[in-house]
This record gives sequence, C-alpha cells and structure tokens, in this order.
Amino acid sequence: MAKKRYQHELELRQFTPGDYDEVKRIMDRIYPKMGGAWTREQFASMIARFPEGQLCIEDKGRVVAGALSLVIDYSRYGDRHTYRDIVGEGDLKNHDPEGDYLYGIDIFVSPDYREKRLGRRLYDARKELCETLNLKGIIIGGRIPGYAEWADKKSPQQYIRMVNNREISDPVLTFQVSNDFHYKKIVENYWPEDFSSKGFGVILEWNNIYYEERQRLISKVKTYMRLGVVQWQMRSFESFEDFLQQVEFFVDTQAGYNTDLMLFPELFNAPLLAQFDQEDPAEAMRSLAGYTADLRRNLVEMAVAYNINIVSGSVPELRNNRLYNVTFLCRRDGTWDQQYKLHITPDEYRCWGLQGGHDLKVFQTDVGKVGILICYDVEFPELARYLAIKGMDLLLIPFWTDTKNAYLRVRRCAQARAIENECYVAIAGSVGNIPKVENMDIQYAQSAIFTPSDFAFPHDAVAAEATPNTEMALIADLDVELLKELRLQGSVRNLHSRRTDLYWIDWLREGKNEE
Repeated sequence: MAKKRYQHELELRQFTPGDYDEVKRIMDRIYPKMGGAWTREQFASMIARFPEGQLCIEDKGRVVAGALSLVIDYSRYGDRHTYRDIVGEGDLKNHDPEGDYLYGIDIFVSPDYREKRLGRRLYDARKELCETLNLKGIIIGGRIPGYAEWADKKSPQQYIRMVNNREISDPVLTFQVSNDFHYKKIVENYWPEDFSSKGFGVILEWNNIYYEERQRLISKVKTYMRLGVVQWQMRSFESFEDFLQQVEFFVDTQAGYNTDLMLFPELFNAPLLAQFDQEDPAEAMRSLAGYTADLRRNLVEMAVAYNINIVSGSVPELRNNRLYNVTFLCRRDGTWDQQYKLHITPDEYRCWGLQGGHDLKVFQTDVGKVGILICYDVEFPELARYLAIKGMDLLLIPFWTDTKNAYLRVRRCAQARAIENECYVAIAGSVGNIPKVENMDIQYAQSAIFTPSDFAFPHDAVAAEATPNTEMALIADLDVELLKELRLQGSVRNLHSRRTDLYWIDWLREGKNEE
C-alpha cells in the first residue's frame, strides 16, 4: 500500500545563516513600505548572538515563516521604550543573556501560508523558549495597522478598547491578544515608519506562570566595570611614533590593572602641532588631521592586544574639506565607533575653523552602554538626557581647558549630568604647556570620576579624582547594578519622575549620517 504524502511537510527549527535569501523574499513582500528585510549582516549577527531565539518554520526545506527575538533586562527600558531602543542597529547587541524578558522583535509569515496558523505555532514556540530559559515573560511592541482607517475618528486608546471589546478586528493586535498577551502601554512614535499604525505601538506582555526567581551564587556576567582615566601631560614629541609610545605606556599601565575601559583627554595629540606652521593655526590643525587614521588604527590594535576598550580622547578629522573634532571608541573585540563634537566654542571656530557634528549615539560595550560628549558638549544638558533615555550607564567626557574657571564649568556640569541622569560620569583633561603651539599654550585639569548622589554611592558623589595639574592615571570600579537599583528605588528618581506629559527631548536628525 502506497504511503500517503501530505501536501505540506512543516518543521519548526532554528534559523541558519543560509536561510537569508528565503527570509529576504518573504519580508520584502510583507514590508515593502517599512524597509523590507533585515540585511544579511544583521540576520547573521542575530543568529550568532542568540541562536535559540531565531525560529522558523520550513515546508519541504523552504522557509515559510519566522520569528526573531532577544533577551533584555526590562528595567533598563521600561514601558516607554521604542522599537529602535530595543533593536538598535539590528545586530542584537542589546541581547542580555542575564536579562529577565524575551522580547519579540519580528514575526512574519509568507502570504502564501496565511491560513495555516503558523503565527500561532511560532508564538507557542516562543512561550516554550521563555519557560525553558526561566524568564518572567515575553514583551512585544504590537502594531495596530487597522488604526489608519480610524485615526481621524478615534484616539489610539479608543481604538484599542474597541479591539479589546471585539467591536472591531485589527489584523495584528487581535491575533496577539488571542495569544494571551495583555496591554501594558501605548507608545507614540514607537515605530515612526509604521504609517498604517500612525507610528503608535502597543507594549504587550505574556506572563510565564512557571517563572521561578533565580538565586545565583556567582553571576555569569560582570556587574561592574573597571574604569581608567588618564590625566595627560602635554609635552613635546619628536615624531608621531614617539607620541604613540607614550600612549601605549598608559594603555599598558591600565591593562596591567585589568581595566575594562580607559579614557584619554580632548586633543591629546596637540603637541604634534609644533611640527606645522604656527602662523596659520587653522592649516596646522588640518595638517594634524593627517595622523588621525593611523592613530585610530594603532588604538584598535592596542585595544585588542591589551584586552582593553580605549576611548581615544579627541583628535581633528578632515572630511569633505571640513574639519571636525572626533573621539574614537576602540573596542577590545577589534571594532570601533566614533562620536563627533557637536558644539564648537567661538575660539575653536575662529582659530581652527572647526565644524560641529550631527549625530549622538549610545555605544554598546562589553561592560555597559556608554555615551561620549566632548568638552563643551557637556554644558548642554539635553544631550546627556537624550543619552540617558537611550539607556546610557556611563558618560565619558574628554576635555581641554586652559584656566581654572573653564575647568570648573566642565566639572560642575559633569557632576550635574551624573545626578540628573542617574549615571556615572568621567572627565579626562590634560595638564602642562606646549610652548611652540599657538592657541594651546597652557592647560588646567583635575580629572575625576563622578557618581549619582544617593546612599549607595560615595558621600560626595566622587568615585576618584586626580591631583590637579599632575600627570597621573585614575582607576575605579563602578557597579552598574547600583544604577539599576537607584532608578527603581532611589531617594529620588530623576528619570522616572520626568513629566513627559509636559516636555520631552526629540532628536531631529534621528538615523541620519554625518555629512
């Protein structure tokens, strides 16, 4: 008797990088107006970082549906997060193996398989994964694509209430509610590109009733970072190689103390300006920018060789005939990022012709989320608050000041940023003088590491500080878990208490590149 063959042979499994072409084909069909598919690199990164969370259903060897997810520490994001807060650049760098919630970032089914209940199978698989990993539950940001037809008549709250009361049906939300998800929050601008939902997202949660509080004797991930700050002596250097030798001395020193991340000051390579014509300071600074690519390359090599994340201080960079002031974050895994100085002082513009950058980022490192503001930028509180909303744990401020009153502006603002944003802040400056360099003759600095001001932190909110005007290095251990506790249980909770019904910060160039 011949064996009966079914039309479909469905199998649930984890994605592999080789599935990308099928994934792209499906997602480009489903989301043609919302960016289409993830890139091949993003897809591969998701699988590499959290393979268990990337699930698919295949039919006779061909992918027909999929679900992508990561694990997060929900206290870091709260109910007002956006889709971009979670997915970042789409490479799953926000995945936290020690987190407490599974977050569903995408689920898609080929239009040819819409009536096969594949979405429900994927949701059930996520729930099983959540239980297996002993997580508190699953969080998703639900779309409401049916809202576009009601937006001129109903508020999002009224529309969701109608869906919940079964008065109307939404293509996505109705399905999610039927899978035992309940509402937590409506978020405006959750996904601005989702025009059919008018940008709104509904934060939904599924609770794992089998969750058991975990009692760990030893944490798998460090809860603290060891931070090093270099108070740099300006001195004459015969060559770029001599300058690099002094840089490597401090890298080697900090690495010897198992430092996780170290910070150099603003324009710390300025002594090399002495090699160029001092009659034209602007042209001399442009000439100094010729060393920048080599310096970055050497710092990345040092970061890998000494197993330490290096924040370069800042250096001039010439791009499209414009001169910028830029800091490089050189990670010990061989990757690097950059942050441009946004606000240029009148003297920097007049003397060197520096231009301000346009982007502001939170950088993921292996010891926490880091923001960088270069000197004058720290005097604009909106910048640090924006970074804090994006989840920053540590704010790094390379600075250069010539007088004590200029230094105190930086210091006082840095201390305020630590308190109001419930984060650690480190400032690194240079000392001494450079006799043969125009406009950078003298330096004044007292580098320091600041903390929030509450019972769990030092009584003066200073973790460490250098001796004024003396070359030296600071090292301090900073407990990231204390920041979590402060934000949830502090004497005051600045981030939580913000009146977002009255005011907010909006970055007008979100997602745009530097010019």
